[in-house]
Amino acid sequence: MNAIHHNTINVDGLNVFYREAGPADAPAILLLHGFPSSSHMYRDLIPLLAPHFRVVAPDLPGFGLTDMPGRDVFNYSFDALAGVIDRFTEEVGLTRFAVYVFDYGAPVGWRLALKHPERISAVITQNGNAYEEGLSDAWNPIQAYWRDASAENRNALRAMLTPQTTDFQYLHGVADPSLVSPDGRALDNHYLGRTGADEVQLDLFRDYAGNVALYPAFHAYLRQHQPAVLAVWGRNDPFFLPAGAEAFARDVPEADIRFFDTGHFALETHAAEIGAAIIEFLAKAGSIAN
Repeated sequence: MNAIHHNTINVDGLNVFYREAGPADAPAILLLHGFPSSSHMYRDLIPLLAPHFRVVAPDLPGFGLTDMPGRDVFNYSFDALAGVIDRFTEEVGLTRFAVYVFDYGAPVGWRLALKHPERISAVITQNGNAYEEGLSDAWNPIQAYWRDASAENRNALRAMLTPQTTDFQYLHGVADPSLVSPDGRALDNHYLGRTGADEVQLDLFRDYAGNVALYPAFHAYLRQHQPAVLAVWGRNDPFFLPAGAEAFARDVPEADIRFFDTGHFALETHAAEIGAAIIEFLAKAGSIAN
């Protein structure tokens, strides 16, 4: 039952890689990864959730083992990523599901919720931001690119695509870095090193401005639909501040907000604690298989 299956499905001509585990008839949970990662980041969480849920974790277009079509044939925007994942959920038969969002997975998940609120049974956000107060000063160079999409500002962001920056994302704020396996960041650097991947990521850096513009619409969704919300946050995240987690309670007063003494990639050090929190939270929400 807990075996993880590694599959690829064609979604409107795009090959989407995904990991799946758990009973096919159990309540479903969709895991959406962030930058610069892939579904590999969920390797420790999936076995914890699989006894209770049908767990599905795709790689976004341009990430991991999902196709990375050329920029001349695919528009690397968050609207486009969400469109592919929306169709992916239909192709794999996810009609109602909890969504776990992290980093880039958040704006993808927010779009799914806005388009299909009836499909979302719960929201689990792990350093998946939806409020401007959650953005740290580390976003300043990217915000400069939003204001002025010059070649100079674009090239300044290439430093964010280096192995040194990947290491920083994984290790900053972690009390004991020896607990963080080097495999995850090595794999991320491999994917970032592919021909053309840098331009894809720079396009997404620029398009992220549209995610911030979408925040008010997502807040309205939360206020109207009051989904069950669990925020599990690495409190030492250099990109998404604790205030971004606390802000969910403004729109969903019953939101369950929990902080962990770790950084951005909280699952690298706290998968067991986060997995237990999800199971407890979804049991209370009435969305769990015994």
